[in-house]
Amino acid sequence: MFRSPSRRRRVFAIGAIIAAATIVVPTAANAAVNLALSDNGGAVRNTGDKTQEVRSAINGNAAKNVILLIGDGMGDSEITVARDYQYGAAGRFPGIDALPLTGQYTTYSLYKDGVNKGKPDYVPDSAATGSAWSTGTKTYDNAISVDINGKPQQTLIEIAKANGFKTGNVSTAEIQDATPAVEVAHVASRSCYGPDTVACGADALAAGGLGSISEQLIGTRPDVTLGGGSTTFEQTAKAGQWQGKTLFQQAKDRGYQVVTDAAGLKNVRAADQTSPVLGLFTPGNFPTRYAPTTATIGGADAAPVTCQPNPDRLSTDLSLASLTTKAISLLQNKQGGKGFFLQVEGASIDKRDHSADACGQIGETVDLDEAVQAALAFAKKDGNTLVIVTADHAHTSQIVDSTPPTSLSTALTTKDGTTLKVSYGTSAAGGSQQHTGTQLRIAGFGPGAANVVGLTDQTDNFFTMANALRLDRNTAALSNQARASVARGTVRAGDTVTVSAKRFTGDRQVSATVRPGAIDLGQKDVIDGALEFSFDAPTKAGSYSVTLTGAQSGHTETVTFSVR
Repeated sequence: MFRSPSRRRRVFAIGAIIAAATIVVPTAANAAVNLALSDNGGAVRNTGDKTQEVRSAINGNAAKNVILLIGDGMGDSEITVARDYQYGAAGRFPGIDALPLTGQYTTYSLYKDGVNKGKPDYVPDSAATGSAWSTGTKTYDNAISVDINGKPQQTLIEIAKANGFKTGNVSTAEIQDATPAVEVAHVASRSCYGPDTVACGADALAAGGLGSISEQLIGTRPDVTLGGGSTTFEQTAKAGQWQGKTLFQQAKDRGYQVVTDAAGLKNVRAADQTSPVLGLFTPGNFPTRYAPTTATIGGADAAPVTCQPNPDRLSTDLSLASLTTKAISLLQNKQGGKGFFLQVEGASIDKRDHSADACGQIGETVDLDEAVQAALAFAKKDGNTLVIVTADHAHTSQIVDSTPPTSLSTALTTKDGTTLKVSYGTSAAGGSQQHTGTQLRIAGFGPGAANVVGLTDQTDNFFTMANALRLDRNTAALSNQARASVARGTVRAGDTVTVSAKRFTGDRQVSATVRPGAIDLGQKDVIDGALEFSFDAPTKAGSYSVTLTGAQSGHTETVTFSVR
């Protein structure tokens, strides 16, 4: 093929430019040399051209499993503060910074009512943001997986479960707190923790609602639930089938393995819909990794401190990384078939940021990173797992060189041996520092991770995960193939009548009614699509029917029997 001299010169010139560019990019060999940060190339992070690395990270296949890890309140500033302190300015988090595909997403919530109803509220809370990624629907602050009109929106755990996947929910917060709650409940107010909570209002079972977050959690029935918040489970149901029983008693009656310490969790060998695990290890939130530090006005001018271990921290067997590893081991399907969806939250980055506690938030970021490492280790070995790491909203801590005259600040000695000044400027001493409305980092590894690249919205994350698992989101239709049968078509008065059903996969509970007489048999939990009702036959001879109704799908199945 003929090429003009000018064409050849252009090709040569382009090649020379590429070659020159390659020369100045540090190689792996150069990276091994212990250069000072002040040396040419001494601060670079790339160790060569990353084109092939990025190409190999793009995987458009379906995922068998999805692990979502949330750092509550973990904005870019919080990541940087923790990295600078723990690993130095040129350091890396072994987990958070190891994910190959990254992007940014927007987090705004919506106004619930008034003249701005449906318009952006630029500084969101954890309830609205968590609802966004768990349901794909924007909502208002304080809402748990309901839209701005109060209509429940299906969550990833609910949808994944209906599609035959195992599910898990892990947090270092009370398990009723906003982030874990968005996967298992639907309430108008995030404070609706238990049956004693006045704020439940119309959501309370006694008011005809779906119940408190804790009560709905039991009914949603994830295979694995691990966190804090045992105090709420000591409350007593005020209405419904388990009225008068504590939530702990109810969970046990419904087949849960309830554990409250590391030894109990270690003894759990399996978790499924027949025997799901409910592990609640603290009355409230988990103690933090590092003991608290107190930021003060002018605090950054004082002698810098180093973060100290918290003597109240739980056993390492109950660290976030250990809980993540345990959850994965209980959820993974080693025999093939469907996989799992797991949400993991490092909760107290946010909580310690609210308290202007730099060491507290740093330690919780390190804890989350260790959980990310555990998830990545599994995903790399498995080869079919999507791992996503992100946050719900950003927070207020800032690295500021000068000491703000009216803001709280603290000085820390970092891994580099230099001073890091962290400031908090959105509340006075003793108040609660505020969230910020900035976009957040989102990073991924595995099948479907390319969908986090660029600028997306928090709601995109729902579709990224649901699509990676190829979930059918029309869960009501999944019960259309349900079938019911009666063990004996003709019985004597007082005999036991047993009605069985299977393939109610789009439902978590099914109710039953006997007619004539409209005898309510209550509800049963659906276990892998199946359930069974047993009752005494009516004393009057005649023909009867039993109608089963899916609580979530509304699908009905009717069987008949006769009493002679």
